[in-house]
Amino acid sequence: MKRPDLSVLRGQRDALLLAGAALLLLICLLRPTLPVQRALFEHVVMIDVTQSMNVVDMTQDGQPVSRIASVRQALRSGLLQLPCGSRIGLGLFTEYRSFLLLAPVEVCANLQELRSTLDRIDGRMAWTGNSEVAKGLISGISIASQLPGKPSLVFVTDGHEAPPLNPRHRPRFDGKPGEVPGLVVGVGGLLPMPIPKTDPSGRPLGFWAADEVMQSDPQSRGRGASVSGETMAEDGAAAAVPDALRGARAGSEHLSSLHEGYLRLLAGELGLGYLRLDGAEGLVRALTAKPLARPVPAQADLRVPLALLALVLLAWRHIRAGR
Repeated sequence: MKRPDLSVLRGQRDALLLAGAALLLLICLLRPTLPVQRALFEHVVMIDVTQSMNVVDMTQDGQPVSRIASVRQALRSGLLQLPCGSRIGLGLFTEYRSFLLLAPVEVCANLQELRSTLDRIDGRMAWTGNSEVAKGLISGISIASQLPGKPSLVFVTDGHEAPPLNPRHRPRFDGKPGEVPGLVVGVGGLLPMPIPKTDPSGRPLGFWAADEVMQSDPQSRGRGASVSGETMAEDGAAAAVPDALRGARAGSEHLSSLHEGYLRLLAGELGLGYLRLDGAEGLVRALTAKPLARPVPAQADLRVPLALLALVLLAWRHIRAGR
C-alpha cells in the first residue's frame, strides 16, 4: 500500500491555516458586532459647598487638603474609570437646597467639560452660612427624580447642620424611599476641627469663634403655642431621640467633623446607600456597584477577538513549519 505524501498533507494544512486567518481578517473589515447587554451608569453628583467643607482634615498624596478639594480630586480620577456610555451630571448644595449645574452627559465625550466644571466648584458658590443638610438631600432627590433618564443621586457632604437641627423638628420626606436610587458620600475626619472663615472672594479671615455661630437650634429657643397652655404636637415625641441626632457637644458648633452616624441615618431613611470617602478607588466601586447599574442594549465589537484568532492560526502555522 502506498504511503501518503507528508509534504502534500503539510502543504494542505498550511493552506487551510492561511485561508482561515485571511478569512477572519476579511470579516474584521466588515466591522462585525454582537448584540449584548452592557451595565452603564447615570448619576447626578451634588457637592456640599458650605463653609465646613473648607476644613482641612483630609490628605492627598500625603499632604493635608480641605474636604472639598479631596472630593474634587476623587471625582476627577473617578471619571476616568467609568465605562464609556455612562453619564454624569454635577450640582451643588448650599443653604437648604441643591442646584443643578450640569445635566448628565456622556463621560468619555465630555470628560474635559466635566473636569473643568469640577475644578470651579468651591466655597465661593455659597451665598449664606446655613447648611441644612437634610433639606438639601431631599431637594437633591427631587431634582434627580425630574431629570430625563431618572439618574441616581450622589450627595457628597460632611453632614454638618448649621444652624443645629432639633431632632423633633426634622424635615419630612413626602416621597417613596428608594424610588430614586443613590448614595450619600460622607467626607471629613472624626476629630472636630475649626471651620475656616473667608470673605466673598475666598480670601481667608481666620476661623469661626464660638460666639460667632449659632450654638443651639432656633426651635429650642422658645416657640410657644398659638393658645395659652396649648401643648405642641411634637412635645410627646421628645423621649425617643436616636443617638445619631443628638448632635455635637453643646457649645462646639464652631468646630466640624464628619457626622457619619447622622448621614447613615438619613441614607437609611431615604433608601440610599452610604460611603465614607477614602480616595477615588472606593468611590468608583460605589458608583459602579450593581444596584446602581442600568442594563442597556449595546453592540459588542468582534474585531479584536477575530483578529486574535487569526494571529493564533498564523502563529500555529509558523510553529509547525519550524518543527
